[in-house]
Amino acid sequence: MNLAESLLYALKDHGARQIFGIPGDFALPFFRIIESSRILPLYTLSHEPGVGFAADAAARIDSAPGVAAVTYGAGALNMLNAVAAAYAEKVPLVVLSGAPGRGESHSGLLLHHQAKTLDSQYRIFAEVTCDQARLDDAASAPAQIARVLASCLRRSEPVYLEIPRDMPDVACGPVMREEPATTDPDALGACVDDILERLARARSPVLMVGVEVRRYRLEERVALLSRRLGLPVVCGFMGRGLLAGHDTPLIGTYMGLAGAPEVTRLVEESDGLFLLGEIICDTNFAVSRARIDMRKTIQALNGRVTLGYHTYDGIPLEDVVERLLARVGTTERYSAFPHQQQPHGLIADGASIGPTDVATAINDLMAARGPMPIASDMGDCLFTAMEIEPVALVAPGYYATMGYGVPAGLGIQAASGERPLILVGDGAFQMTGWELGNCHRYGWDPIVLVFNNASWEMLRAFQPESSFNDLERWDFASMAAGMSGDGVRVSTRAELKAALERAVATCGRFQLIDIALQRGVRSATLSRFVDALQQRSRPSPAT
Repeated sequence: MNLAESLLYALKDHGARQIFGIPGDFALPFFRIIESSRILPLYTLSHEPGVGFAADAAARIDSAPGVAAVTYGAGALNMLNAVAAAYAEKVPLVVLSGAPGRGESHSGLLLHHQAKTLDSQYRIFAEVTCDQARLDDAASAPAQIARVLASCLRRSEPVYLEIPRDMPDVACGPVMREEPATTDPDALGACVDDILERLARARSPVLMVGVEVRRYRLEERVALLSRRLGLPVVCGFMGRGLLAGHDTPLIGTYMGLAGAPEVTRLVEESDGLFLLGEIICDTNFAVSRARIDMRKTIQALNGRVTLGYHTYDGIPLEDVVERLLARVGTTERYSAFPHQQQPHGLIADGASIGPTDVATAINDLMAARGPMPIASDMGDCLFTAMEIEPVALVAPGYYATMGYGVPAGLGIQAASGERPLILVGDGAFQMTGWELGNCHRYGWDPIVLVFNNASWEMLRAFQPESSFNDLERWDFASMAAGMSGDGVRVSTRAELKAALERAVATCGRFQLIDIALQRGVRSATLSRFVDALQQRSRPSPAT
């Protein structure tokens, strides 16, 4: 077995199911073995950001490591933004980069794709990954691979492996998985005692679930825990779609002043808010109606549990959930809590389309045809998704990078085999929408809804006086045929309904619906979110 095969088998053993990539000269020997060995399927795309976003989405939807393979310098650095997004949102992404071989590194010449030094790329990626290794020695490579992949799974964060061009064919031993770390049972028991005591004292406890619940494959167990505890459950903006399809008292999505008032009151008036796997960030909490005192919450995240001023380190989320389940018994105290209502029943007439009409049409479609996973880009399309009934959803809700939606949809279909629905604005489509041209050779057929308002509308919401937010109204529908898909432009609610029905009925080719929205028209959720942020940023009146 050679080093490349040893690495590929290790990736598969750690849960990876495919590789997304773009080859380059320093990575060609590695790509040759990926293709010839068939240990993992390889999907090549058109641009490195798309590779990173597709691998990120595959990891999110599958709760398993996503793998992105690129060449040195021009390839890896071009993917850096996608890796930073994965790091910020705790996605287990494995970055595989080619690199100059040992002979080239000592030639005394500056090498193409080199930035400052040959080690610059390695140091740059250390900023957005939790573990790194350069596989330049076959004897130590298995242990390094095992350590780095274990870090990826344990921390649910990206890792970086650099493969010099002259190493893939070198003989190498197999990778033996690292033994999982053990949790101190006494510390875990004391931690769970404190959690249950805090919840028992609370008059209005609430369970708020975050992204780590999915990253660690805990949705079914957390749903069971919520039923046994008898707690109302909410998710944050980042966690929209969590627990979808699970039997749980899920109330809705907490968005502070931008969300449903009943959900906001429930969370902000709770004296026992249990934040399970929830990232404490501005996206989730900056627009709170009443500022939440985090010292009075229970926080389980990043392998630690914090209650007030007391922190238990080295307590993995999955251990917390399992010990809580063991302690609370088997009786389910399922309470009927009011569920946040979403719009249904689109009026299919000649009126122009607004964002809520899009959400309503999707809700009607899924009610009739069944749920579909959703990949959403950043912008008003994501805020519109908050009005769609909860389904599996991947989106960069915290890092908020544009260009995510289309390649993420491809990653979903590659990883899950399910046909996805992609929500993307026209500005973001201009960045990475062309990855749809790769659908034909892989048999992917996503349904793509382009929110075409000839504008960077979310930016306009914050600074309406700036004309640089204006875009030309590109005819995306007519471009679909050139990428082996079908496209249609719609401007009325009746046309939108008909186009969605045709899209679902037409399989084997991607379907693009170019939705003509009026510039300046945005979802009510985005409008409330912007108003709340602006209200927070205004200086307090002098007293």
